[in-house]
Amino acid sequence: MRTIRKAPEMQAEALRLRREGKRIGFVPTMGYLHEGHLSLLREARKRADALVVSIFVNPAQFGPAEDLSSYPRDLERDLAMCAAAGADIVFAPADGEIYPPGYSTYVVEERLSRGLCGASRPGHFRGVATVVAKLFNLVLPEVAVFGSKDYQQARVIERMARDLNFPVEILVAPTVRETDGLAMSSRNKYLSPQQPAQALCLFRALEKAREMTGGGERSLEKIVAAMKTLIEAEPEARLDYIEARDAANLEPMTVLDRPTVIALAVFIGSVRLIDNAVLAP
Repeated sequence: MRTIRKAPEMQAEALRLRREGKRIGFVPTMGYLHEGHLSLLREARKRADALVVSIFVNPAQFGPAEDLSSYPRDLERDLAMCAAAGADIVFAPADGEIYPPGYSTYVVEERLSRGLCGASRPGHFRGVATVVAKLFNLVLPEVAVFGSKDYQQARVIERMARDLNFPVEILVAPTVRETDGLAMSSRNKYLSPQQPAQALCLFRALEKAREMTGGGERSLEKIVAAMKTLIEAEPEARLDYIEARDAANLEPMTVLDRPTVIALAVFIGSVRLIDNAVLAP
């Protein structure tokens, strides 16, 4: 496995692989890998001759008061995990390789990025779309794999790839969970020993939504209200949002008459966690 630090070197290597007829699979990450990331690597590995993983904590997607400086980092651990998962190349650039001095060009998706995390984290999806577009241009993948825990992000990237004619197949893999149901996340590291039990309120709220749907409830307002009650019962839980959106176009919904994503973001203490479930009528 090679580790590449420089953007021109990554692009040159990708061009070489393409000239040789190699199919490149790509998984972009911000590092501090866990089993959820590794599941994406395995999906990409099955579909590619060469597997590239990027490790880059993207400053453009963090707001001024967010956790950029404290975001967990452990490159040596990540490299070992990538090698064990069968990666061929890890692209781990410094900030200046992606955003050189004077950088002033950004990618903005203007529909799917509205609301949800787009409302809670202004500018977040501008940063996400920009870095993914740049990584696509540097890695030149035929297929890229993302996780469904970041549901809105996956939809934004799908739309960006379509609208900007990137010749990349976007695959969205299922959320990987702990045995108790907590969605795996690098930010789970921030939770105190007592907080993971409270963080399970996200999963329990989604299970409540599934239960109500299975029982015939079609009012999404009632489903969301029941979820809020469950979350607000936890002493350290503070709701950012729970919303029901069309699973395809992310438009707000009130009645479950087509596939619908229930997306939620909840602070457990100071730790912001997200999760979602797709409900079908």
